[in-house]
Amino acid sequence: MSEFVIQETVQLQYPHRVFFTEGAFDSGNSVVTRALEGAGSPTRSRKVLVVLEAAVALAHAGLAESISAWFAQNGGSHRLSGAPLVVEGGEACKNHWPLVERLWAAINAAGIDRHSTLIAIGGGALLDLAGFASATAHRGIRHVRMPTTTLSQGDGGVGVKNGVNFFTKKNWVGSFAVPQAVVNDHRFLQTLPADDKRDGVIEAIKVALIRDAEFYGELEQNAAALGALDDALLRRLIRRSAELHVRHICTGGDPFELGSARPLDFGHWIAHKLEPMTAFALSHGKAVAIGMAVDLLYAQHTGRLSEENCSRILKLIEAAGFCLWHEALAAREPDGELSVLRGLEDFREHLGGELTITLVTEPGRALEVHEMDGAAVERAIQHLRDRA
Repeated sequence: MSEFVIQETVQLQYPHRVFFTEGAFDSGNSVVTRALEGAGSPTRSRKVLVVLEAAVALAHAGLAESISAWFAQNGGSHRLSGAPLVVEGGEACKNHWPLVERLWAAINAAGIDRHSTLIAIGGGALLDLAGFASATAHRGIRHVRMPTTTLSQGDGGVGVKNGVNFFTKKNWVGSFAVPQAVVNDHRFLQTLPADDKRDGVIEAIKVALIRDAEFYGELEQNAAALGALDDALLRRLIRRSAELHVRHICTGGDPFELGSARPLDFGHWIAHKLEPMTAFALSHGKAVAIGMAVDLLYAQHTGRLSEENCSRILKLIEAAGFCLWHEALAAREPDGELSVLRGLEDFREHLGGELTITLVTEPGRALEVHEMDGAAVERAIQHLRDRA
């Protein structure tokens, strides 16, 4: 029997824009206008649905009213479908499937279509939730992200991934969708508690370690200011971290992670296990700091990272204000295996088959390995416990 095959190549281009500003909804600030450019037909009125995290609304009194006033004065052909929809954020929102349905219902009720835009304002978890809802409504409506934490402004919020947790696994249900734009408004960071500000610092250290030795050196030289959460340094590290993340996404050759390599997830295989093990009491940033410490010591114990470099990196992470031990690391399964080691299988499954773990060999340089020695991981964890 003869075969007949039709094959063509689908080529798409997605502009990925990240704006930096302060006071995005101040009268006269045009950043949101530029972020919405290109959304929908220019000959028709275009609807905008704003989803606002409750904690952000509480921390910035009158924000919802300012958003409505800004659109009334500056929105042009973009008009709000109604008052901003205020929803709970934090990691808990990604564990609550009815919130996805609530956002779908709001999109449907507002008549939001593919010429419309959803603007999500909040931390990384809220952006993941709203991004997933927008990516799946009408097979995908445009969305603009406005991250409100250091972690999301420098890392997750500038990415192209959306998702919610399922089966007690992070981001098990999700999608890839390039946002219409990302707007990083520094004013949102000024009301954050110190611990929340600190969470973004660890992702900057992470991306510097695997991508930019000069940037890492800058952070190391300013360790005291880093620990004190100096505002000027925070601005600098968020911009550089965002730049390195966006550059990897757009030029790394695999923006939708069709392969198995996720170098920007250095330290995350343990972090993604620790978070549900602690019922998400351990924040993502704190979990990543611990995960990075384990992988750094693993690299040292397996001869890939010098003891000197490992020690100086761990000292920088601690100087930035992170504790590198949590008792959940010592938890064991009924068969005696360390519970966190089950995170390797979860990570392999999440990658789509082949396990790929990024290890640091020196600041600014990394390598990928496709298997992890469980005994060496245990030694690294014991080392970390003794150190603590």
